[in-house]
Amino acid sequence: MSEKGFFCGMNVPADPANMTDSEKKHMPVIDCPDSVKAGEPFQVKIKVGAIPHVMEEGHHIQWIDVYVGQNFFVRVDLTPVFTKPDVSVTLVKGSGKHGNATIRVIERCNLHGQWEATKEITVTE
Repeated sequence: MSEKGFFCGMNVPADPANMTDSEKKHMPVIDCPDSVKAGEPFQVKIKVGAIPHVMEEGHHIQWIDVYVGQNFFVRVDLTPVFTKPDVSVTLVKGSGKHGNATIRVIERCNLHGQWEATKEITVTE
């Protein structure tokens, strides 16, 4: 059986409790409240990698997308050399029939493909 390539689907760590250095450099890290109030703005801070990822011409993070569930909220395009893959966005989660939501972040490295991380939050009325 051949090994899965970086561009075959979404990259996630094989063992989240024991990530490789490459996984640590590519996994988005999501920092936001565990609980938010419906209709009120809240901050979501995202950085790519527990170990900083390079932003060189030949190897860099191209963009970061933020979703809540399957709903797309924002894309931040990045430029090598002049930007860092650390962003902060303000979101507002409306009320709904579910008391929780999943913040989903996808980022793309020009050499190592797309990487995804998620964080569950509780939405209160």
